Amino acid sequence: MRYLHTMVRVADLDAALHFYCDLLGLEETRRLENEKGRFTLVFLAAPLDKDRATAERSPEVELTYNWDPETYTGGRNFGHLAYKVADIYAACQKLMDGGVVINRPPRDGNMAFVRSPDGISIELLQDGPALDPAEPWTSMPNTGSW
Repeated sequence: MRYLHTMVRVADLDAALHFYCDLLGLEETRRLENEKGRFTLVFLAAPLDKDRATAERSPEVELTYNWDPETYTGGRNFGHLAYKVADIYAACQKLMDGGVVINRPPRDGNMAFVRSPDGISIELLQDGPALDPAEPWTSMPNTGSW
């Protein structure tokens, strides 16, 4: 058995791609349009996994966009997606600069949580040892749920 991907339904494909690709840093590996089923699937991988995504099918996120409008609720009920990042402070700053709320700031230099435009909880973990505590993160309170 091998883990393949996590599927997340998205209401606005452009907003989701902006979040996952432009702000979080994932890269599109492939896209499937299904006119009969009226949906689009977009597969994303972390940059370090992208080279392996075709040959070995590294873990990916599958964004499912149904062409007919639907309302999705309860994004937190499945848990969260987790990614290691080279610099948790830089990753959180980029997300904040892009208008993303840092729900659980990286006060410990190791872990943070944000939410996608569709309410999916995303955990960011520092790759390697925790960074030294630094402002503004150290004194930043939690916001909302994560």
